[in-house]
Amino acid sequence: MAALLVGAGVLGLVVGSFLNVVVHRVPLGQSVVSPPSACPSCGSRIRTRHNVPVAGWLVLRGRCADCDTPISARYPLVELATGLLFAAVAWRIIDLHLAAALPAYLYFTAIGVALTLIDLDTRRLPNAIVLPSYPVLAVLLGVSAALREDWWSLARAGLGAAALFTFFLLVVLAHPAGMGWGDVKLAGLLGAVLAHISWATFAVGAFAGFVLGAAVGIAVMAARQGGRKTALPFGPFMIAGALLGLFAGDPIGAFYLEYLTG
Repeated sequence: MAALLVGAGVLGLVVGSFLNVVVHRVPLGQSVVSPPSACPSCGSRIRTRHNVPVAGWLVLRGRCADCDTPISARYPLVELATGLLFAAVAWRIIDLHLAAALPAYLYFTAIGVALTLIDLDTRRLPNAIVLPSYPVLAVLLGVSAALREDWWSLARAGLGAAALFTFFLLVVLAHPAGMGWGDVKLAGLLGAVLAHISWATFAVGAFAGFVLGAAVGIAVMAARQGGRKTALPFGPFMIAGALLGLFAGDPIGAFYLEYLTG
């Protein structure tokens, strides 16, 4: 178990390094594989030894090796956060006895990090990431269902995707200013990965984003950093809510059910 978690964490560090490229290039419509990474100030290519996640930034002391321009601390923080999330998600999925589904949930974690940062930067959830994730997750969850001989989990994922997509679609049609079409497209992915685990996970994770968004909105107004009409990107709250559902959906659902039944 420990070796698996360490491996997942190391994989997350490497993936986090790639996600830094994705977050920068995808909104610009650029390729994420070519040209190789380079300093945005002087254009010098990043040396392989300096591309080691987190350690490369520390060795360079946060500055370009060629022009000495400061390199944002966001890069190693994204790598570190992705590594920690990969390890945490791996632990949770193994704890749920869903090891065969681990690739699907690590993939979801990776795109969740990328979409969160892009939405915060640009107020967009790019189709280039969201739409291809539907077939990718369908295949990964399908393989998991086949290996575990649990086809109901796959059917439940499909129902969850359709249900949450439809709900967000109705919300957008009723109140277009409340959220964007990117949120609707993302909702289907969230519905699939949440319902695949359980309906309790789906219920908590699907709507936790609204609670988190409302809480942050109130905090922003309380700090006088915005008003009632201040626009906050909703994608990050949706993804954070989904992760909350992944880790706490079943216990929260059980607590709520016990409360209702006395």
